[in-house]
Amino acid sequence: MSMNIIKGFPKDFLWGGAVAANQCEGAWKEGGKGWCVADINRFQADIPLNKRYNEELTTKDINEAMKDLEGIYPKRWGIDFYHTFKEDLKLLKGLGINTFRTSINWARIFPSGDEAEPNEEGLKFYDELINEIIANGMEPLITISHYEMPLNLTLKYSGWYSREVIDFFVRYCQVLFNRYKGKVRYWIIVNQINLIIHESFNHLGIAEDKVDNLLEAKYQGVHNEMVACAKATQYAREVDKDVHIGMMFCDDISYPATCKPEDVLANYKRNQMEFLYGDVLLRGKYPGYAFRFFDDHNIHIEFGEQDEEVLKNTADFMAVSYYYTRICDAESAKKKKTTYDNPYIKSSDWGWGIDPIGLRTKLNMYWDRYQLPIIIAENGIGAFDKVEENGSIHDDYRIDYLKAHIKQIKEAVLDGVDVIGYYPWGPIDIISCSSSEMSKRYGFIYVDLDNYGKGSGKRTLKDSYYWYKKMVESNGIEL
Repeated sequence: MSMNIIKGFPKDFLWGGAVAANQCEGAWKEGGKGWCVADINRFQADIPLNKRYNEELTTKDINEAMKDLEGIYPKRWGIDFYHTFKEDLKLLKGLGINTFRTSINWARIFPSGDEAEPNEEGLKFYDELINEIIANGMEPLITISHYEMPLNLTLKYSGWYSREVIDFFVRYCQVLFNRYKGKVRYWIIVNQINLIIHESFNHLGIAEDKVDNLLEAKYQGVHNEMVACAKATQYAREVDKDVHIGMMFCDDISYPATCKPEDVLANYKRNQMEFLYGDVLLRGKYPGYAFRFFDDHNIHIEFGEQDEEVLKNTADFMAVSYYYTRICDAESAKKKKTTYDNPYIKSSDWGWGIDPIGLRTKLNMYWDRYQLPIIIAENGIGAFDKVEENGSIHDDYRIDYLKAHIKQIKEAVLDGVDVIGYYPWGPIDIISCSSSEMSKRYGFIYVDLDNYGKGSGKRTLKDSYYWYKKMVESNGIEL
């Protein structure tokens, strides 16, 4: 038997960078765009760094935020990518990357979410953006839903909890697949679909006062969302035989805190419910452990008559965002906060445990389970960057972080894992997703804006820019 062992990254490996529309575009009232969930994410400076997360909201909270002219909502202005994308993409091209991931803001295409026809002005903006990505030699990887649900779908309906939203979303997907056939080959339908605890309002758009049982509503909502994903996948293949559809995890697979059998079992059961979304969207049906979980927690999920059949339209690849790892024991598993910090690893300023070896471990776990190509759609470290008097930015900490993680990806490839792409998060500084602040920076390119939108907006290349450029040129050999 011959052994075909890959010694490094494949020649056609996708080296890129990733952003989201709601974190970079700004122009929140331009081009016919409607209100989206990200437009009401407020920056709160008085909250500790590791506690800055978007919270559950009520309809009262939403309406107050929509009327608020005094609060700080940084995603409303972003980095003005809506107007600067041509210049920014030229800088990104200078990295030598061959792909770029961004999202389409749902509320630019269907401002209220339930219109019969799309907003042509919004589509024309993405026509230009996608054409510019391609013109700069980059393969577009487009996310269809990345925390940009039209707020009307929360207020008039109940977000993804309302089954009507399935058809609204599928219509939106159909418009995109028809419009960008032949231009966009790689799609992620929903960003980090397993996030129903953190970022759950941003993800599902369910106001807690509109449902009786919020946990049940979240699982019903994500069920409806997965049905919509499967319907969209089926349609995409009818339109374009060369399309590649991905489902995406935010990696939250935890380690058992000890080898105590109770801790191992509790952690395993917790991790099963993280795998759930991949088991449905990549394997095509609900697993038995999910029904046990629903029964144990008195959760009732309503299936449509054709849902089981529809869910057989599975995705082609899995995408994953990887930032940190945490641990779980039997006691923590009983609580709402089921995981906690690993004492054996260091953390970022925002409390995210830095674990490069964990990335290799997780890639092997996902590969063993699904045997499908894997794209690392996000990876990076949020940090405070200092601009020196001469304008330079020495971010060795970012280089060290990325270098260590890429090294472990290479090891995973040697293990036989079919990793086909790597997209560092925020190759240009953007507004933080979880904390809505600018000071939590990820980029190779510095953007002169602060948490309050003040600054020149000037773009400056950091030391990491030149390191990543050299690494990409060597196809991952020179770390």
